[in-house]
Amino acid sequence: MNIHEHQAKEIFRRYGIPVPQGIACFSPGDVKAAAQKLIDETGNEVVVVKAQIHAGGRGKAGGVKVVKGADAAQGVADELFGKVLVTPQTGPEGKEVKRLYVEQGLAIKSELYMALTVDRETRKVVVMASTEGGVEIEEVAEEHPEKIHKIWIDPAVGLQGYQIRQLAFGLGMNKAQQKGFRKLLSSLSELFVKEDCSIAEINPMIITEDDSVVALDAKVNFDGNGHFRHKEWTELEDPNETHATEREAAEAGLSYIQLDGNIGCLVNGAGLAMSTMDTIQHFGGSPANFLDVGGGASQESVTKAFKIILQSDKVKGIFVNIFGGIMKCDIIANGVVAATKELGLQVPLVVRLAGTNVEQGKAILAESGLNITPADTMAEGAQKIVELAGAAG
Repeated sequence: MNIHEHQAKEIFRRYGIPVPQGIACFSPGDVKAAAQKLIDETGNEVVVVKAQIHAGGRGKAGGVKVVKGADAAQGVADELFGKVLVTPQTGPEGKEVKRLYVEQGLAIKSELYMALTVDRETRKVVVMASTEGGVEIEEVAEEHPEKIHKIWIDPAVGLQGYQIRQLAFGLGMNKAQQKGFRKLLSSLSELFVKEDCSIAEINPMIITEDDSVVALDAKVNFDGNGHFRHKEWTELEDPNETHATEREAAEAGLSYIQLDGNIGCLVNGAGLAMSTMDTIQHFGGSPANFLDVGGGASQESVTKAFKIILQSDKVKGIFVNIFGGIMKCDIIANGVVAATKELGLQVPLVVRLAGTNVEQGKAILAESGLNITPADTMAEGAQKIVELAGAAG
């Protein structure tokens, strides 16, 4: 789950992580007053107006402006509100700006990068830091990998002092800067664990003229598996940042992500769903979605899944790939038949069933009289739907 920068900074403040003063604005008319309030409180006429969207690269896309005075801030707000920003993370369709964050300007001595995320290979939290702040970390990793410093936090003992010093030395910090860095990183590590984060990133983390270490930007993503511990996450969700179809799927208990391809996928299990998408691409196709109906799907949820898949006009075929365990193949087959009849399905449909009650499931499909193409393996099914969707498209 993603949240906006201004929301992430509120969480940072709760953990004592230094951030600039700022005010979130939800309409253009709020910006001038917000900017003037910051100017009066800080005595600094320089303010930064930031577009709030769930994507990185806002600065390069023109979504971050440094201005002087409240009138100039209002001018930027009038330009940015309603503007569609296109960044490498939004895709070509971009995202519309519907809220801004007005923040005090700070005198910057240097810009650094720092992030915590989960390293699945070591099953530990990894801290990454670099002197190359304010730019895309992917570019640094590709062009100057030696400039990225890493430490791994042992969950049994937590973040250690020597590890913080190791990073501080790597970043070239003096003693005054190391003191602020130690507090910031310790607090960020605590936040990462307690808030069930999948990533906590500061880019840039700055050193000011008085050697203070400040989180000038903030990106926090939560691990959705921890939602049951954090009911407050619901209040942080921005429906404008989620595709309407994805919201509908979530309400139905389906794990769904819309993609740009033309082959709809209905699968049980996240790993099998990913493998199905890879296999479709291997045979030259393009998945239209990720959809995991889960282990306990009913006939009704299968019908709902079909409806959600078909909301995309791009879908030219559907591949149902089910491995029956808790999910029995005959239940899925009944759901497929019911959905096909109810929706009057017009696109090609390939179904591969394996596992519990597979023979009963195959019999239900064969006796339905519907135009359903069976497959015995995932590879066979993927190849068939790619061919059929290509012919239909």
